[in-house]
Parts: sequence; structure tokens; C-alpha cells
Amino acid sequence: MTEMVYGALPSQAREPVLPKWWQTLDKWTMASIVMLFLIGLMLGMAASPPLAAKNGFAPFHYVQKQVIFGGAALLAMVLTSMMSPQLVRRLAVMGFVVTMVALALLPVFGTDFGKGATRWYSLGFASLQPSEFLKPGFVVVAAWLMAANEEINGPPGRRWSFLLMMTIVFMLAMQPDFGQACLILFGWSVMYFVSGAPMLLIGGICLSLIPVANFAYNNSEHFARRIDGFLDRSVDPTTQIGYATEAIREGGLFGVGVGEGQVKWSLPDAHTDFIISVAAEEYGLILVFAIMILYATIVLRSYFRLMRERDPFIRLAGTGLVAIFGVQALVNMGVAVRLLPSKGMTLPFVSYGGSSLIAGGIAVGMILAFTRSRPQGEISDILRGQTR
Repeated sequence: MTEMVYGALPSQAREPVLPKWWQTLDKWTMASIVMLFLIGLMLGMAASPPLAAKNGFAPFHYVQKQVIFGGAALLAMVLTSMMSPQLVRRLAVMGFVVTMVALALLPVFGTDFGKGATRWYSLGFASLQPSEFLKPGFVVVAAWLMAANEEINGPPGRRWSFLLMMTIVFMLAMQPDFGQACLILFGWSVMYFVSGAPMLLIGGICLSLIPVANFAYNNSEHFARRIDGFLDRSVDPTTQIGYATEAIREGGLFGVGVGEGQVKWSLPDAHTDFIISVAAEEYGLILVFAIMILYATIVLRSYFRLMRERDPFIRLAGTGLVAIFGVQALVNMGVAVRLLPSKGMTLPFVSYGGSSLIAGGIAVGMILAFTRSRPQGEISDILRGQTR
């Protein structure tokens, strides 16, 4: 009836989704992720055949699975990066609730695969690690709560996010999975700092970690064994750290040659936690430096784009996701050269793994969604007293 009286409104032509997505995307970050994945496939061809032979599979069985997992991860990354920040937040909240339930049920239905920590669900054809998918969901939820805290008559979001973080850290420590617990704690701390937390409070949180670490050392054989191995000045050459450090030393600047490395025959986790040792031995420090540059490109470009963001939720969520992504890569490489205690973390997009690859694709997709160019004034406009 309204259209008959006043006439129909003329339809406005909308800009196609794909061109708009491509124009607003950080292409350097996208290209760096794809290059890391291709490097991971190349290293997987060198590192995984010994394990495949040991388990009775074809030589490139694990490489083929990595292609499948990686394809799913890249698809998840692209689809997530096309979403609006509001849609990312809604889906992250739902995903967070599901993964929290899955994490709580691990002691009942989970398995340890003989590694001494109940972190996975066995699906028969693959395994699922809920903590990998929990990280991006938690970061987005915590950022939402912290941003809501700044609103007039808003909820005590910082306090709620702190209680949520402590609950997750406790659940992860009980598995035990101190590596993922530390990542959750670090990501929350970075967001809390960026949201304007006082330095005195940040210092108090850091000091409180000392008695917590002391308690964990005295009551967890798993934790104590890793700390003792890290502090021991002598390195047993028959341990994983011993094999890894020797491989890096043998590789030198240019490596021993493609397929000529020996560490992959000694390390059971050469294709996952210690993939950087395979890269250093066969391709030398040249490839290791290239991998480091790619990670630095992703982290720095994302932060530079987030610094111009006016929306506090987007700024906090993006900061937390980038912090966890960068620190996970740093810890993995630091463990291989014995700068950090062993944590059991994969190298994002390079190491073999289904859960880590797909969860990493979702997390990076969120980063790309939050760092896309949007028609808004920059944060510097506010500092100059300008309006949108």
C-alpha cells in the first residue's frame, strides 16, 4: 500500500562482496600466511616420511593430511575475514561456549595418546584439541567484556574477563597444559594493559605468578621435569632438545641439503613441535630468518593497522589475537634453541596438525576481519579533536 501511494524506493546497487573484501584486506598479511603454509608443506615432505614409515603409511601420508587440513584452514581464514566485526563477535561467543563445554568434558571423554596430558578427543580419523579453538573465542569474548566496561553504566567487564581467564587457566593446568594456559594468560594481560589497566596492578599480577609457579613446580611432576631439564646446564644428546639443538648447529647458514638432514629420524615430533629444527638443518638459518620475517610482517602490520582503529572492541580483540599468534611462534622457536622450557606448542601454519591449523586459520581470519580498512576516521583524528 505504501509503495502504491508514495512509490517504491529506488534500489541501490551494492558493491560486490569479493572486490570490496579484496580492496579492504591487508594483502601483505594474507600473502605471509600463505607463504608460511607452503613452507610448512615443504618441510613436511622432509620431516614426516620417517614417522609415516614407522606407522606403516605411505611416505607422504601426513603431507596429504596437512594439505587437507591446510585447505580447510585457508578456507576458514578467507570466510572469517569476509565477516563484519559484529558477526565475528557473535560467532566467537557461540564457539567459545561450545569449546568451554568440550574442555570441561575432557577428563571424562578425552585421551592423552600416551603423552601424559589429556588434551584431545579421538575421532578415529583425526584428533581434536579444544584448547586450540578456545583461544580465539576467549580473546574476542574478553575484548567484548573489556570494551563494555568503558561504557556508561556498563558491566564490570574487566572483572568478569579476569574471572573467566582464571577459570580457563585452571582447567588447562589440570590437563596439564601449561603452554596453552600461559598463552591465555598472556593474551588477556596484553588486552588488559591496552584497555588502560594501571601499571601497579599489572606489576602485582606479574608478581603473583611467582608463588603460582612455585606451587606448580612442587606439585606437578610434568611441570618440574620440564623446568629441571631447561635449567640443567648439560644437554642430554638423546633427548628431543638435544637432537634439536644439534640439528640447528649442523645446519649452519645454508643447511646440509634438501633431504640430507638426520634429526627427522630421531625426533618423534619433528613434523610438529620441532619443525624449525628440520628447517635449520636442511635449509640453514637462511630459511629460519625468512620464517621469522614472515611472522614479524604479520604481527607488525596488524598492530600498525589496529593502532588506527577507533572502535575499542576491535582494537582490543585484534591486539589479543595478534599477541597470542606472535608469542606462540616465538615460544616454539625459542624452545628449539633452548631459550625457553619445552612447552609442546606448534609453529602456526608451519607445523603439522589438524586442530592447530584450522583454529589458526579462524584466528588469523579474525585478525584480517578486524584490520580491514573501514570508512571511519582514524584514532589520530580523535587526538586532534576532530569528529567523524
